[in-house]
Order: sequence, then structure tokens, then C-alpha cells
Amino acid sequence: MSKPQLLIDTDPGVDDALAILMAYAHADIAGLSIAAGNVGLGHTVRNARTLVDLVGAATPVFAGCAVPLVRAADEDAAFVHGQDGFGDVGFPAPTAVLADEPAALALLRLTRERPGELTLVALGPLTNLALALRLDPTLPDRVARLVVMGGAVTGHGNTGRVPAEFNVGFDPEAAHVVFEAFPTFDLVDWEATLRHAFDDDEFDGWLAAGDRRADFFRRIVATARRYNAKHDRHGLVAADALAMAVALDPAIVTRRETRSVAVELDGRLTRGATVVDWKRRLGRPARANIVLEVDQARFATMVRRALGVAG
Repeated sequence: MSKPQLLIDTDPGVDDALAILMAYAHADIAGLSIAAGNVGLGHTVRNARTLVDLVGAATPVFAGCAVPLVRAADEDAAFVHGQDGFGDVGFPAPTAVLADEPAALALLRLTRERPGELTLVALGPLTNLALALRLDPTLPDRVARLVVMGGAVTGHGNTGRVPAEFNVGFDPEAAHVVFEAFPTFDLVDWEATLRHAFDDDEFDGWLAAGDRRADFFRRIVATARRYNAKHDRHGLVAADALAMAVALDPAIVTRRETRSVAVELDGRLTRGATVVDWKRRLGRPARANIVLEVDQARFATMVRRALGVAG
């Protein structure tokens, strides 16, 4: 069976790193387009290049948007991921080359070169993708699938605005553009990732049994794990990794609901919230395939392989 063919838009980020390691273990990657989000663009670009070095790949890395489309973001996630996004470990300067093509243009070019072939996996704020859509609204016609990690479908978010999830909340206008442009997409929301966290002791066993990729991840995830422990968040929450699992193996999904999902752009307390028409009252197109449950054992197997755990 041929490998999945992926185009990844991301803001690395600890959990982004695990997702990207999964992609390298299970798929071919046409490119990494990078946005600001978890931390600033300088750090996210450097982190993407560090990952390319780690796996010894020649994947092109494209720098994208340093700020949201319209309004400045209220917050980043450095308090979880570390000031550099990779746990402030202090890795040496990467050697992987940064392409001189802007990320939005790269998204358009790569999908034109390979129409219908690439699954687009969006792991961060959707700024790059929204900009690409504004430049060329026909982009969805050339994408095989779109998988988005974002939103909180019953309002249990993870930002200072209670209902909002970070990726959507960082750039709500971008999320609005993307959600309205694609006729269908898979949505892996924050709440689903909490339901599919890994037991801490079990995950520690994987890190101990893995190869250099596991050692790398053990080092960068330490800051996030300390933060989670202080805030009563139990287990290893692998948000972007869950979205990557859905991108790599659609059959891993065991329960989903297809609904209309809109993004709140104006609310003083709710800006960035994802509003789901659960009862189908509004008559709007149901574009979002909301992932509610996945096969946890298959998810775990994919993560273990990404960390180099034998068997």
C-alpha cells in the first residue's frame, strides 16, 4: 500500500513535533509550511528545521505569516511549550534549508503540481491557509482531504477566553475563512484530544524504549508536562498527534458527527469560539466531520512507531 502524501501547515510546538515525527514514520511529506502560534515565527521556523535535521530528511520548509490576518493575538503558548517552543532545551542551530518561497504561495504551488494527491494537515493557527485561499479560492478543489486540529465543540477551550481553543482563538478570522471555503473537512478538536490522552507511566515507558526520536521528545516535552501537572491536567495530551493519526489513517475514527461549525469573531468573552449547530437548526451546510472517538490502541501504535519503539 502506498504511503499517505501529506502537506503540513504547523507552528512547532511540542505536540506539533510529535505529530510531525508520526508523519515521517508513516507518510511522505511534500512540505512544511510554518506560521506563528505556539511561539513567534522565528522560533517555529527554527523548530521545523530542527525536526527535519533530526529525521535526516530533505523536506522543504516554508516560512509563513508572523501575525494573524486581522487582529493581534491575545496570547501565545510559550508558558506551555517554553519560550522557544521546544522546552528551552537549547538545540544547536539547524542546518536544514529554509526555502525562499512564502508558505501561502508554496501551498498553492504544491497543490497545483499534485492536484488531488495531497492531504493537507493543519496543526496550528490557520493564517497561512486562509491567505492562500484569499489568493486562490480554488485551492480546495486540489486538496484530497483537509484535517484541522482546532476548536472546542462544546465550549471547553484552553485559552483566556473560556470557550475558545488556542489554534482557532489565535486567528479567528483565518479559521472563519477556512471553515467557509472547504466543502468538507475533518475537525479534531481540543476536547477530543483530552479524551485520548495517554497514561503518563505508559508514555514514559515508550520514551525509555525508543530511539533518538524518543529522547528528543522526552527533552522538549518536559516543560509542558510540568505545566500540565500544576494545572490538574492528567496524562500526556497529544493534541496535534491525534489530528495526524486521523490524517494518516481515516479508518482510525470510530465515532464522528457531521455538522455546521462557525467561528465567533466579535464576542467580548467568546471571540474564537467554535459554534456547532448540533441540532441542525440553522440550515447551514454541514461541512465539518467532527471526530469524537478514535481507536486508542491504533493511535498508540502509531505514536510508538514515531518514537522508535520496537514491536
